[in-house]
Amino acid sequence: MIKTSKSADPWRFFALALGISWFFWMWVILLGWNVFAFPAIIFGALGLFGPAIAEIILISHTHEWRDYWQRVFDIRRIGKRWFLMILLTFPVLNTLALLLSVLTGSPWPEFETARNLLSEPWKILPFAVFILLYGPLPEELGWRGYALDGLQARYNALVSSLILGTVWALWHLPLFFMKGQWQHDVLKFGTLDFWTFIFSPIFLSILFTWIYNNTNRSTLSAILFHFMCNFSGNLIPLTEQGRLYSLILTIILSIGVTLIFGPKTLTRNRRGCRTEKGILERFFGRGVCPYQLSFILDSPFRRLILSPQRLADRLHLKEKFQGTRDRSRLL
Repeated sequence: MIKTSKSADPWRFFALALGISWFFWMWVILLGWNVFAFPAIIFGALGLFGPAIAEIILISHTHEWRDYWQRVFDIRRIGKRWFLMILLTFPVLNTLALLLSVLTGSPWPEFETARNLLSEPWKILPFAVFILLYGPLPEELGWRGYALDGLQARYNALVSSLILGTVWALWHLPLFFMKGQWQHDVLKFGTLDFWTFIFSPIFLSILFTWIYNNTNRSTLSAILFHFMCNFSGNLIPLTEQGRLYSLILTIILSIGVTLIFGPKTLTRNRRGCRTEKGILERFFGRGVCPYQLSFILDSPFRRLILSPQRLADRLHLKEKFQGTRDRSRLL
């Protein structure tokens, strides 16, 4: 059972976070400024801190600061095994995506950022601080630090993750219209890279909830996980094809996490281990699909493998239904 803050209002938070961020970013877009030029950089930074500002406003009404700051600073919540997960997940994913893209025709990257940092090691710390402030810290103080608890008090962990991931993706949309932003200058609106980027937060959110719930609701774990995502992404540059492979690998990993840990909490406590094992045995064995994994049957991606019509044809449901209807007429 994951302890959550029932007083957290995720919907009000989403409205505030998107409203604050989009308000400041709107002026940068309308005036055609480069986001890293003055005064646009101030508006860009204020927009970036939209989730954190929204969280401060809402917690000020409930005065639940003690629990909030404990989750941000208490490093003891994160066990050694989960530290390894946090540190290695994205470097491994990006490395695999890079190898797959090279094997399918993409050139090896020049690793310009990594080479510059190795040649001038004193720049590593400032670069890491910039990465931390440019996304992980201001975003996670709101997304996982506030909104996730409110969602999990109302829905299971998987549904909460998908809702939060969708809002998280929408929050990034204005970045594709701001000069100087990587999304505007490199990915570009409407391209394959655009869709890859937009879908990524939805599935990444499952992994973030998995980390968060298994580290006793540690906001710090989410901040570090987000940091490793961005930091390794800069050190291991990917082509358009590589970014697509990265999304595919993320989807596979998020599905695996959901199947192994269960969609309800995405955790495996001692009481739940045998239950989750039984769920997997029933899923991969013969018999009725376990209800805990019924969400898979509702997925639109299932139609790519086996459509409902083809399944009905295989089961001869039409003939059975006809026989049932004939018997009902006799009655």
